Amino acid sequence: MAASSSGFTAHLDFKLSRFSISPFHAYSHGLDSRRKKRRVRLLLDGNGVRVSRINCCCSDSVVRRASGSGNSVEKPEEKRSHRSRFQAIPALPFPSHQSRFGSKQEKFYPRCTPRNTGPQSRDTPPKRDTGIANEKDMGINLLTENVSETGTNEDGSTWFRESGEDLGENGYRCRWTKMGGRSHDDSTQWEETWWEKSDWTGYKELGVEKSGRNAEGDSWWETWQEMLHQDEWSNLARIERSAQKQAKSGTENAGWYEKWWEKYDAKGWTEKGANKYGRLNEQSWWEKWGEHYDGRGSVTKWTDKWAETELGTKWGDKWEEKFFAGIGSRHGETWHVSPSGGRWSRTWGEEHFGNGKVHKYGKSTTSESWDIVVDEETYYEAEPHYGWADVVGDSSQLLSIEPRVMPPGVYPYLDFGSSPPPPVDDLPDSPLPPSH
Repeated sequence: MAASSSGFTAHLDFKLSRFSISPFHAYSHGLDSRRKKRRVRLLLDGNGVRVSRINCCCSDSVVRRASGSGNSVEKPEEKRSHRSRFQAIPALPFPSHQSRFGSKQEKFYPRCTPRNTGPQSRDTPPKRDTGIANEKDMGINLLTENVSETGTNEDGSTWFRESGEDLGENGYRCRWTKMGGRSHDDSTQWEETWWEKSDWTGYKELGVEKSGRNAEGDSWWETWQEMLHQDEWSNLARIERSAQKQAKSGTENAGWYEKWWEKYDAKGWTEKGANKYGRLNEQSWWEKWGEHYDGRGSVTKWTDKWAETELGTKWGDKWEEKFFAGIGSRHGETWHVSPSGGRWSRTWGEEHFGNGKVHKYGKSTTSESWDIVVDEETYYEAEPHYGWADVVGDSSQLLSIEPRVMPPGVYPYLDFGSSPPPPVDDLPDSPLPPSH
């Protein structure tokens, strides 16, 4: 199969049908308010202010609730617009239906929500190329008490909700809430876990894990994390955010996986990157990119994309740039391999001297070549467009996590003898990581 530009315009068009196992069916379809029985009692709060309590009596599910702490469960631990000189990887959408609710508030908090009803169904798969969401978009709302509840809806679907608190050494505390549901025949299901962690060293973490499957066999999995800690080498406060997303088709050989990360410290040091993989029947593609800002004006950016078909056609593009104080370089390569093994490539480079002069050079396997010096302004981004001040402003829920009270005379254990953190792993060897 010969490669062509049209190969980049294919669409990953398999359907991820939504499934409905929510105990709020009646609410989401707008029950006539006159049919809802409400009892309003006027009360006085602690400050003598009159408040109203509304008791809703419109539950359509059978609830079983067990008191106690609940069972402890084990919790798991963007790329912005990024310039590319050659579109080697198709921007294929992985469709997901929008919520049936008109607004986000109605989606997560229906207007009539009795205390002992089940959690709202989260049956929407993640979307490709959406980067790392801000915490306000994750909807984390941990319960304030330990619960263990189950219920059955009128259509036979079931749901559960659990919450608890795990404690450990050095002031470690993890508050968590887990919820989920499934259809009566187990053909569809979803689960979601929220957590917040802290200890006496100042470490704080906020996280989400989601997974689901529909009747067509489509499945998805997603994690999101945000953490605050003190870097053991610089002693500076650091905020890190990450996300992993994957989806697989149940009806054809199609799916995708993405891993995103961002790291920021209080002096402007910033690192961002992503690894991506996707496939659609006989075609597969990969993408990796990274950005690094040292906080003192030095910046490095790079991108590597490639794709291949089962017939043996391969093509790709990669480039890198490094700049400091107006001086730097760019270089890259575009390449193609035919099923018979024939290879074509074009390499290019730029040297920026900081005086308005740029040396441009390059060559290809088809005898192209150039080597010139031109008058040209040098442009690059010396600072990230989203940096430390931005991530602090968007991390209010993370920063507001309250650690356990430290007893008098007790001091946190700080481990500064560990080795530096390993580099971010490459994409997994298998096309997609195992389902969770």
